[in-house]
Amino acid sequence: MGYSGARGGLEAILAAEDLVRRRRDHAPAPWASTGQLTARFRLAVDRVMGEAGLYDEPTAAAAFRQAEGDTLEASHLLRAKRSTLPRLAVSEPVDPDEMTILRRIVPAFRRPDGPQLLGRTSDYTGRLLEQPDGPPGEPPSEPVGEAVGEAVGEAVGEAVERTEEQRRPRRFLDLLRKLELVDEPPAHDDPEPHDITRKPARPPAARSAVLAAMARSETGALVALWYRSVLGPDGDVHEITLGELRHGRLPLRVRHPHTGNPVAVGEFRVTEAEAVEDLDGAEEDRTRFDVGYGLCFGHNERKAIAMANLDIANRRFGRSGPLEQLLLMTIDGLDSGGFLEHLKLPHYVTFRSMVERKQAMRAAAEAGGEPPARIAGPAGKDCR
Repeated sequence: MGYSGARGGLEAILAAEDLVRRRRDHAPAPWASTGQLTARFRLAVDRVMGEAGLYDEPTAAAAFRQAEGDTLEASHLLRAKRSTLPRLAVSEPVDPDEMTILRRIVPAFRRPDGPQLLGRTSDYTGRLLEQPDGPPGEPPSEPVGEAVGEAVGEAVGEAVERTEEQRRPRRFLDLLRKLELVDEPPAHDDPEPHDITRKPARPPAARSAVLAAMARSETGALVALWYRSVLGPDGDVHEITLGELRHGRLPLRVRHPHTGNPVAVGEFRVTEAEAVEDLDGAEEDRTRFDVGYGLCFGHNERKAIAMANLDIANRRFGRSGPLEQLLLMTIDGLDSGGFLEHLKLPHYVTFRSMVERKQAMRAAAEAGGEPPARIAGPAGKDCR
């Protein structure tokens, strides 16, 4: 459906699109470069890449700019772009232990193996709005250039020299395993990862399919679903613990077309979380903990933490149930947002048929001498 069917509709659509471009391209402020966007709005760009399922910072920044800051629309643009790209190769499985750590915290343990690396975060500062030094509306410093913007992540604390042990510390989960406190899931229940970009996942689904759906989900929807899952019937919060949280770089490898050997072709940043939950069910091993896992593109700690906790909840309580259905079928931003957006399109015929049905029911009620509120509908139900 579109407005083009109405009188003057096509002209109105073209004028509306032209108005967007003119207001965007001729704004009072200068056009933000790709480097400025990736430097100034790095978390938004990372969120767009994660929700679109395509890791490419310049393209994600361009989508964010075109969408005028609407992350859901930018994800839509980026996913549409991804659908036009050829699939030249499938990357090799990567071991998260190869991650070059940029940030690592272990909330569950005071002295973990390796350091606590706070990295680049404002978690420990007050939420106070900083006022610029210059006139109102002006940035506090000179705009970041294209080349400077692309390297700003390295310049602000990420290129600090650290030892190999600091950059690749042992996991907190290794300590729990050493103490025999982890309830390990079956090792070979999901040998081949489910590709949700080629085949939609439906319940009952493999764990890899659920994790992939959460990694590509809309962040706000996933956090809201996580919060509902940890709230008890009286509003009390179930006891959950974040074992470890990491942000860093992983190598991207593909097999060489001639030699067949894995070759590193680049790096990508991810956020990884491991959540710990007490096993207290009647048929569970109460001497151990369950561990959930979350990993997503870019620096998006809210999504990774929500993923890890929902991974536990789904495996314990949600398999083939309401929670798994929600995770697989409702948290994709393009699905839910697209359905909502389509309500703004013309529904003249649909609503006209509803009006005519109401009028016919009223006429039938008046002819039979019954009050309109008591007449039965097509399914035999009372239509009050």
